[in-house]
Amino acid sequence: MKDTLEISIVQTDLISKEKKKNLLKIESILSDLKSTDIILLPEMFNTAFCPLEVNLAEKMSGPTIQWMKGISKQKKCSIAGTLMINENNKIYNRLVWLNKNGRVFCYDKVHLFSLAKEEKMLSKGSKKIIINDYGWKICPMICYDIRFPVFCRNQNEYDLLIFLSSWPSKRIKAWDTLLQARAIENQAYTAGVNRVGKDENGFEFPGHSSFFDGMGNSLLELRQEKDIVKTVVLSKEKLTIQRRQLNFLNDQDNFTIH
Repeated sequence: MKDTLEISIVQTDLISKEKKKNLLKIESILSDLKSTDIILLPEMFNTAFCPLEVNLAEKMSGPTIQWMKGISKQKKCSIAGTLMINENNKIYNRLVWLNKNGRVFCYDKVHLFSLAKEEKMLSKGSKKIIINDYGWKICPMICYDIRFPVFCRNQNEYDLLIFLSSWPSKRIKAWDTLLQARAIENQAYTAGVNRVGKDENGFEFPGHSSFFDGMGNSLLELRQEKDIVKTVVLSKEKLTIQRRQLNFLNDQDNFTIH
């Protein structure tokens, strides 16, 4: 188990439906990254957010997953991002987590974004997952999930909560507020990774990728910086001390989600 964990956030301007260009750009951004444990990429990092373009979906054996494996091997780290995956004749917005040992974990987005008709084309996932990586318990989620605190609820099951997103400028105040709130109420390190730039429909994305500790203190607050990678170092000991001193999670109500 690692007491300290290095997590690198990629904030980039994605090009709609241009897989090769996006992957080459991310490779370039990561070229000077010397050391990290985990790389986090935005939602639909290979195509930008375009859920109606289901023809862009890949198999789990497809080129984007192979690219992720290559980056993981080259940087000797875990890597996570979401992309459209075609599996058993269904299309998912799938968060793929590939750890440094080659093990693959998958989370299919549960809360599909109806304003963009995501639920019309994609199949929804059924449950959240907890990943054990480097001895840390990690709960990975996707964008719109952040609006549903019951779904995100930490029942003493994770240390780190992650949202990989494509969140527009017009609702960025909600993103900033909800991300910090999820950190405080779940007493967990919380990361939000968002893209920048403008998509083919004219929607603007302002970045604002951020990282908070379990008390809601800021560890990283980006704004509209473009095509960069920033690394945050987390301490398991610090989180343990915070929870021991202020044992909020043990006082929460018990209930069952149906």
